[in-house]
Amino acid sequence: MTPDADDRARYPTEDPAMDPTGSAPPPANPYARTRSCGPFTVVEVTGEIDLASEALLAEHLNAAAGEPEADVLVDLRRVAFFDCSGLRALCRAERRARDHGGRLRVVSEAPRIRRLLHGAGLVGRFPLLPGIPGKDV
Repeated sequence: MTPDADDRARYPTEDPAMDPTGSAPPPANPYARTRSCGPFTVVEVTGEIDLASEALLAEHLNAAAGEPEADVLVDLRRVAFFDCSGLRALCRAERRARDHGGRLRVVSEAPRIRRLLHGAGLVGRFPLLPGIPGKDV
């Protein structure tokens, strides 16, 4: 399976009926929360992201990436574990952001995240930032 192979599959959390106004971020959960930081929508990710927690992360990524021209930063600095399930959620959200005229970037300096992206051939797709631009110096 390529990283793009399942990009177009819909999650139950992409159901527009769940938020008819389309404006409210999903409620925070043990793995993700969404906040605004200047021009950015920041999805802060914590804990272990694997098959069991992917949907909880995906609901935040999908909501953030679905906004028109969104500039989404996925903050992985507090992640203890991140596997291919998390990569799949990132790929879907990045595609969704591009489809809506936006972009999605990853915030992390962790060597394990860089190795994971490199091994999956996704380094070019997800520019790594050391912090939130304008906030973390």
